This record gives sequence, C-alpha cells and structure tokens, in this order.
Amino acid sequence: MPITDHFDSFTPNPSAPVTGGFAITPDDGADLATLPRALMVASGGDLAVVLKDGSALTLPALVPGVIYPIRARRVMVSGTSADGIVGLY
Repeated sequence: MPITDHFDSFTPNPSAPVTGGFAITPDDGADLATLPRALMVASGGDLAVVLKDGSALTLPALVPGVIYPIRARRVMVSGTSADGIVGLY
C-alpha cells in the first residue's frame, strides 16, 4: 500500500521539515553538491564552513544531535573537529 503524504502539495521552504539528507566529508577545496538547509553533527566540536554568500567562519563547540539552520556551501577540513556531519534539505 503506498504511503500517504498529506503535505506533498506544499511548497518546500527553509523553515519546513527536512525531507532528505546526506553525509558530508569535509573538504577545503570543493563545494557541496547540494546546498543544505541545515547541518547536524554526530560528534560535537568546531565546524569550519563557507556559507552560501561566500563568507567563511568557524562555529565553535557544536552539540551533537542539534539541527543547526546553516546554509553552508562548503565544510572545511581545516578548523573542523566535529564528526559525523550531515547535510539536511
């Protein structure tokens, strides 16, 4: 029996619930293939990112399991100590 999705006709927006995700391997030289709506880490620590607008920053002491509404186009190896990084969209 097919699954019923009562919200299928709704237009996705940045504050809507996530509908997909992907594992992220930090890379200093490559942008992500998909721009996420949010990031989550499995193991806490610092996260160095390049945001959608091109600005770079390090987010200190992220807590595991928290969904952070960060539109990062790149997750850097340099400066990142968090692990198990997931992009959500």
